[in-house]
Amino acid sequence: MWLTLAFTSAALLGFYDAAKKKALTGNAVLPVLLLNTFFSALFLLPMIISAECGFGWFDGTVLAASPGTLSAHGLVLLKSSIVLTSWIFGYFAMKHLPITIVGPINATRPVMVLIGALLIFGERLNAYQWTGVALALVSLFLLSRSGRREGVDFRHNIWIIFIAVAAVAAVASGLYDKFIMSRLDPVFVQGWCNLYLFGLMSVVIGILWWPRRRTTTPFHWSWAIPLISVFLVLADFAYFYALHQPDAMISIVSMVRRSSVVVSFLCGAVLFRERNLRSKAVDLAFILVGMVFLWLGSR
Repeated sequence: MWLTLAFTSAALLGFYDAAKKKALTGNAVLPVLLLNTFFSALFLLPMIISAECGFGWFDGTVLAASPGTLSAHGLVLLKSSIVLTSWIFGYFAMKHLPITIVGPINATRPVMVLIGALLIFGERLNAYQWTGVALALVSLFLLSRSGRREGVDFRHNIWIIFIAVAAVAAVASGLYDKFIMSRLDPVFVQGWCNLYLFGLMSVVIGILWWPRRRTTTPFHWSWAIPLISVFLVLADFAYFYALHQPDAMISIVSMVRRSSVVVSFLCGAVLFRERNLRSKAVDLAFILVGMVFLWLGSR
């Protein structure tokens, strides 16, 4: 069950990346992110109100949530801060880089999750997993060569640094998810995380964007903006319920979720007409084969 949910989340994440790329093209990043957090919070607000007020609207369904303690809210607020860090850096990178480069870089996150598990939780990698790590590193090297053909120098491009920071923060969030999902219910975590994200993002907008809005990239409405939230809420819903299963393995769930790169790569080719697809497809193949080895080593 949890593996099916992980694959469902992966497919939705691919469409989320495509909607995000569309919404950010020629648009101001921070307002798009604010609206994303607003719509995401709005979708799950009825579940939170029902739980906190004891209405029981969703009792007996997968949408039922429980009221949280002060410590539970503290755990979710910390997660929201980590996620927002990843999103801010990731959105700026997505705006300025081809999606066919961003997607494969994000697909290497399971490697960092495994390394994090190795360093933090004392896990040990087997031969299959080390092979997966090696293939992912090779793919990054090849991807850097493909990027140079489009003027993207991995060593001197600020947006590559941004996507790297976003990836590290996302990995920290993933490792933290396994910790809190064994203690809290999925709807509580997702609903309150979105509310805290909206609050934190409102502060960021008020400090960084609003005073300078007339001198930076202007904001314009796009129907891709609410689609970002739709795909993200559904993807996260499937993800949190997958992790909530007692036998779920974060290393495998993380690896499966990054197969979303297949969907985003196809969207980059079909919708955005990006270049050098043949060489990038080879890079992607190395990543996918590496993911297979990670899966074999984690069975």
